[in-house]
Amino acid sequence: MIDDRFSLPSLEPGWVWLAGAGPGDPGLLTLYAVRGLEQADVIIYDALVSQEVLSLAAEGTALEYAGKRGGKPSPKQANISHRLIQFAREGKRVLRLKGGDPLIFGRGAEEAMALVEAGVDFRIIPGVSAGVGGLAYAGIPLTHRDTNSSVTFVTGHNASGVVPDSVDWSAVAKGSNVIVVYMPLKHLANISAKLIAGGRDREEPVAVISKATTSEQRVLETTLGRCAVEAERDGLEPPAMFVVGEVVRLRASLDWLGALAGKRLIANPLGSSTLPETG
Repeated sequence: MIDDRFSLPSLEPGWVWLAGAGPGDPGLLTLYAVRGLEQADVIIYDALVSQEVLSLAAEGTALEYAGKRGGKPSPKQANISHRLIQFAREGKRVLRLKGGDPLIFGRGAEEAMALVEAGVDFRIIPGVSAGVGGLAYAGIPLTHRDTNSSVTFVTGHNASGVVPDSVDWSAVAKGSNVIVVYMPLKHLANISAKLIAGGRDREEPVAVISKATTSEQRVLETTLGRCAVEAERDGLEPPAMFVVGEVVRLRASLDWLGALAGKRLIANPLGSSTLPETG
């Protein structure tokens, strides 16, 4: 429960809060998201919202599943937006709970625009995106001053479930030191081939992260040329992402979860000291 030390708004009747649930670990929820879980009359949640997160809902809260998973029957986006509007007009306090961040490769913006058109009050509550939290739990930094000053986030499939042809993969390959691809597993061979064709080295380090931040998290360290074959060999399952770039090498030093299990970390995998200079 959130105590009185925090002056947080209440989820009012007739309002919809569009909230990010983070990548899985309930410890990564924001205080605003927990507030919504405690106060909502109705929670409409996605497939990537964990049961641990939903267990924080108040007793008697109505839970309505609205998950979209590739290749499986899924609610239509228009129907989801309609339900949000319907519940709000009934005077319900509505929490729309989405995995990660609601505005990063989700459809939070579409749902918010539908609420605007319907005249429904809403609040957007950011969440920890899998591309940030998932990499941190894998021990891979998005940036490091010895490796990169740019990051590109790309979705591995479009609304039709295929590799998005609207992405200039050659430009992505050339334009960013580090590339993070969301939901890539089904098309990993295709995407890696496009990046290699765009100029990336086949031997560039890659990590594929499955079920990030959960107790089932698995991390495969490999290369761009071998990632598709090895991910299939190891039976990695969605949700997953993969990251391309020299930052992957830093996992040898920063795999804090591995260290908890007894892994010995390397102080300077890039060959440069990180200790502060002394006078």
